[in-house]
Amino acid sequence: MRTGIATVCLAGTLREKMQACAVAGFDGIEIFEQDLVTSPLSPEDVRKLAADLGLNLDLYQPFRDFDSVPEDLLAANLRRADAKFRLMSRLGMDTMLLCSNVGTATIDDDDLRATQLSRLAHLAGEHGVKVAYEALAWGKYVNDYEHAHRLVDMVDHPNLGTCLDSFHILSRDWDTAPIEAFNPEKIFFVQVADAPKLSMDVLSWSRHYRVFPGEGQFELAKFMGHVVRAGYTGPVSLEVFNDVFRQSDVERTAVDAMRSLIWLEEQSAAWLEANPAPAEGEEASKAAGPAARRRYPMELATLPRVAEPAGFNFAEVRAGDTAGLETLLGQLGFAFNGRHRTKDVQLWTMGHARVIINEEPATAAGAALQQAPAAAAISAAISAVGFDVDSPVIAAARAQQLKAPAVPRKSQANEEVFQGFAAPDSTEIFLCQGSPDGTAAWTREFGDGPGVPAEDRAGNPGAVIDHVNLAQPWQHFDEAVLFYTSALALEPQPFAEVASPTGLVRSQVMLTQDRGVRLVLNLAPLLQQEGPTGASEPGASGTGHRRTYQEHVAFAVDDLVATARAARDRGLDFLRIPANYYEDLDARFELEPEFLATLRELNLLYDRDADGEFLHFYTATVGSVFFEMVERRGAYDGYGAPNAPVRHAVQYDHLHHLTRTS
Repeated sequence: MRTGIATVCLAGTLREKMQACAVAGFDGIEIFEQDLVTSPLSPEDVRKLAADLGLNLDLYQPFRDFDSVPEDLLAANLRRADAKFRLMSRLGMDTMLLCSNVGTATIDDDDLRATQLSRLAHLAGEHGVKVAYEALAWGKYVNDYEHAHRLVDMVDHPNLGTCLDSFHILSRDWDTAPIEAFNPEKIFFVQVADAPKLSMDVLSWSRHYRVFPGEGQFELAKFMGHVVRAGYTGPVSLEVFNDVFRQSDVERTAVDAMRSLIWLEEQSAAWLEANPAPAEGEEASKAAGPAARRRYPMELATLPRVAEPAGFNFAEVRAGDTAGLETLLGQLGFAFNGRHRTKDVQLWTMGHARVIINEEPATAAGAALQQAPAAAAISAAISAVGFDVDSPVIAAARAQQLKAPAVPRKSQANEEVFQGFAAPDSTEIFLCQGSPDGTAAWTREFGDGPGVPAEDRAGNPGAVIDHVNLAQPWQHFDEAVLFYTSALALEPQPFAEVASPTGLVRSQVMLTQDRGVRLVLNLAPLLQQEGPTGASEPGASGTGHRRTYQEHVAFAVDDLVATARAARDRGLDFLRIPANYYEDLDARFELEPEFLATLRELNLLYDRDADGEFLHFYTATVGSVFFEMVERRGAYDGYGAPNAPVRHAVQYDHLHHLTRTS
């Protein structure tokens, strides 16, 4: 599949955009007219730069408001078109996008439109240029891609074809199956964009809220499946208008865009395999196995297929000063299993829940900030997460093909070799060989820890990591969702918004089908996010970004009340829950008085739904990290969402109290 992207998708100058597209691996680009008009580069300079970068110049766009106009205005439009065709010759481009008229159309007559489009096609032919006619979803008279295609057929000129844009088609809920009947030689260009389902006017939706494939809710694989069946072989190009993307780092956005097309290509191939065309259905049913899949002129590449992760292997927290974390884990009942024999890291365990504390010293930037109030909030952060997978090497190869940068872990002889790569928020993801009994071979590399008392070993034998909550930079939230969907096969759930004292927090749960892995991505309020300092891989140093917005690891245990009482006896500083919460809890659930008193006594929170109950408590925050202990009763599948505003408010009060008293 030939890949492309419109320059309007990216921030920066035309030169910067072109360079970023080449770095990301695109085959070609669409030049948006405004990018050229505002560039100091001459058309000849742009043409040479594209050649030097190995980029095709696929489409010049857009040409607007041409058809359905009186003759005097048509003459002016043809003069404009002639100038653009001459410009395209200087650029070395042969295809122009023509949008259906939204501004100057006054005559609703298909015969007139066909005549006018025919005159444009004839002029284009004189310049050796093709015109791809696109039905805008808000076009005055032409807003349906089938209508646009009928007009192209009426004209029947070799220099006039159609452009299929997924947003204009799917935002209007048009059926995409008719695409298969189109003459592929008349499909001059295909543009793709995803979008969340929103209730608003389609123009505003299009101009501000498009996202890259896999980051929205459109059925793009189905759309592409019909395009492939039609026999189209040209570029598949991104045209995404998004306010956030146009404020973000251009190279990073280009990589995210390329990842989305790689993902879409794989998903489209899977859709075609799962939905054989009627004409091939009988043949496919007679053939043996997947080899019966029909081949089309457009070849769709696929990625190494991997199973979803079986569970969490470990969570790693990095801190320059680890004393607070060590105390907190000990109070929760974790056992210290010693330091690594060659690296500055510690291992703490409770049942099958494993936490690595990375003792890397704070960076220079972090050290300077130690003089600020609540300096510890800067030094500690979740730096890595390990997942159990069937084949770490194959899973890592898939991630790297999806443009995830590798983060190899330094290993000596007889040490476990982890396959690792960086997530968009700089969290490092490590793929570990899972074991049926939940153990991890690499733990043998740790030692010199004190003996673990029998009561601690047996205290929570079934403890596991229930979920990990990571804060995401506002400009990369959609990128993170696509990353975890494509690289780790996690399934995004409908997002929720939670009130906090500093604004709404958008929360996106990503999980496996069996709920063995639950990853929660939080889009934190802007004022609670910071820039880069250090992050690390298990047992090695690295760089990433600092988060001042709190993140946490949640551990599931069999008996939360007993766990909380034991932690209190060890001196744990619980997050203090206000009395008003328990009055509201009693009003909502009419709990047994003794049980309610226990919740109040231990600062426990509670939720219930038709499937079960959920008990949990939070620790105080060390740096930007805190821990949560949970107990799931019955088939409860949530996270105590009604309690989240309480946590945010209490943490806010606690942080500001520390600031005032520092």
